[in-house]
Amino acid sequence: MNKKNTIKSSSNTSFISSNIIAIRSGLLHFINDPAKVTNISNAYQYFEDGLLVIEHGCVKIVKTFSDSDVSQYENIIDHRGKLIIPGFIDTHIHYPQTQMIAAYGEQLLEWLETYTFPTERQFKNKGHAKVISRFFINELLKNGTTSALVFGTVHPQSIEALFEEALDKNMRIIAGKVMMDRNAPDYLLDSPKTSYQDSKNLIEKWHNHGRLQYAITPRFAPTSSPEQLTAAGKLKAEYPDVYIHTHLSENKNEIEWVKSLFPERDGYFDVYEYYGLAGKRSIFAHSIYLTDKEWGAFKRTDSVMSFCPTSNLFLGSGLFDLKKAEKNNIRVGLGTDIGAGTSFSQLKTLNDAYKIMQLQGNKLSAFKGLYLATLGGAQSLSIDNKVGNFEIGKEADFVILNWATTDLQKLRYQYSKNLEDKLFALMMLGDERNINATYVAGKLAYSAEVTN
Repeated sequence: MNKKNTIKSSSNTSFISSNIIAIRSGLLHFINDPAKVTNISNAYQYFEDGLLVIEHGCVKIVKTFSDSDVSQYENIIDHRGKLIIPGFIDTHIHYPQTQMIAAYGEQLLEWLETYTFPTERQFKNKGHAKVISRFFINELLKNGTTSALVFGTVHPQSIEALFEEALDKNMRIIAGKVMMDRNAPDYLLDSPKTSYQDSKNLIEKWHNHGRLQYAITPRFAPTSSPEQLTAAGKLKAEYPDVYIHTHLSENKNEIEWVKSLFPERDGYFDVYEYYGLAGKRSIFAHSIYLTDKEWGAFKRTDSVMSFCPTSNLFLGSGLFDLKKAEKNNIRVGLGTDIGAGTSFSQLKTLNDAYKIMQLQGNKLSAFKGLYLATLGGAQSLSIDNKVGNFEIGKEADFVILNWATTDLQKLRYQYSKNLEDKLFALMMLGDERNINATYVAGKLAYSAEVTN
């Protein structure tokens, strides 16, 4: 019987479960945004033959390997020829949509009505939510993602199920139940009162429990009444360290709909800001069609954008302007946006991000791309004091990558010129097959090895 995600026993097993782990491998992490440095070497650290030491789940040492390390650390795990990077961080993903990924033929609003809402109805059943939660968490780990900002459904039990599974894996997950009281099927509607109370109960139970945090989650402005948005703002005022997670300016028809529903407001972003939902811990997925005033409002409020290239292409939504975000010093993270996004892999997501930049006459370097998927995502979610790179004392979430797994990748790797060229080939050709292992808080959570 084939069992995926089963960690094969080895001579290192007892050492892995101890308080100190030492791994020898290539190491790469980012210490700055590549777009903000004049010399790219100031944005990252790379150790071709490095040593990563983990103690009690946190980074203790990251350095070039030396012969003296052999006597200092017993049973060093040898991954020479591979590359260790911090765990990927997904800043926008819908776990209930995992089962409807790659649904054919619609743009945003029609896609929601045809596929999304009927799918989300099933999450009233917590048993179903638990099954999909388990699959979802395992799929994140299989793809090297160790932290994520996640949408649930309108049902509180959808988030209970997700948090229970994430807690079992000790993952850093930020999530929230959807708030939605209009312009959706009756079977998915809550109310201002119930959405406030259900969210409050979930915050009290789960926020800052282990590595879990809560996000107040109005689906998007059209599906929340002014009364419900007021309730969301009240929650944010009562719990200022929770997150806001929603959608913004993904689709032109969506924007016109918002204008008709909120004629008194000065644009889509102003709806959220008016109700107290903008700010440092507010993440707005997509943010494609923004006015100059909205760009200024993002900068003024220190709000965050999630760049979701795969779903933007799949739904035909448009092209995110990463360069303009950089010029305005706006934090940007990378989102797979499952299930409009078609892969859990941040490598495949970066493949599409590169193409979106090309369509705008811009470039996305491998350094900038991998920064977005690691430290950039951590900074976007205000968790860069915890994860995102290998600074001493940070939680040891990381992934061990195979440089090349397919014949094509191996050929391309053989003819790569330098580190940047190798990373770019990995970014463009890589996927979950390149994930050798994923560690969460210093513990092996996924291995590509398969036990028969």
